[in-house]
Amino acid sequence: MTAVRTSNTHAQAVDAAIELFSRQGYEQTTVEEIADAAQVSRATFFRRYRSKEDVVFADHELLLEEVVVMLAATRPDALDDGDLPERSWDPAVDPYLEVCRAARLVFDHHVGQRETSLARHHLLQIVPALRDRELVTTHRYERAFTKYLRDTLPADRSSTVQSIAFSAGVVAVHNAILRRWLRNPELDLVPDLEEAFAELRRGATADLVRRRELASGAASLATTTAGANGARVVVAYLEPGAEPEAVARAVRDALG
Repeated sequence: MTAVRTSNTHAQAVDAAIELFSRQGYEQTTVEEIADAAQVSRATFFRRYRSKEDVVFADHELLLEEVVVMLAATRPDALDDGDLPERSWDPAVDPYLEVCRAARLVFDHHVGQRETSLARHHLLQIVPALRDRELVTTHRYERAFTKYLRDTLPADRSSTVQSIAFSAGVVAVHNAILRRWLRNPELDLVPDLEEAFAELRRGATADLVRRRELASGAASLATTTAGANGARVVVAYLEPGAEPEAVARAVRDALG
């Protein structure tokens, strides 16, 4: 019940602030007026939100916490009973997919709070301080995604730029499609969002597989040439210890 009340309180404060800013102007609206409209004291307002910029994005404070908890629940140490095995690529718990699910949660929040999202978007166009605050909020999501991937991907990948690149890509795609929706909220852009996320995952997963093969000494190169009677001959060069599936993949790639 406490979480529900806190959520409702934040939502009330966000709506009150946005309504006052839209009606009176950002600079002309005082903290006291926002606190009165949100039915909290001035002291409570500053304890919760610190500034006028913060209150406009107060709902995202709770949403970011939800995202972090959601991601943490799928980490290997959360899924294991304590005897943590070596981290491995588990298709049943795909870290890239989990990040996309978290970003989808953020998108659904915007769509579900349609009037608030549209009013906030309008304010961002005319108040530079709020645009700066939005960038801070966006960066916090990106950092949460990056930290999760670094903690969850196989150890040979956790120290590379892949976690940063994928997180930045997810946030960029999310924001681009969200802006399209804000310009035309009648559109259903969820299929576009999901397809874009799927494309990001395909690229990241393919890169992970290639790098793991290199790390295990299974790198290979195959070429085709013409044989007798027009037959195609595949010549494969493989590192010692290459697995059969690596050989088969090299041949398939050459024939393709």
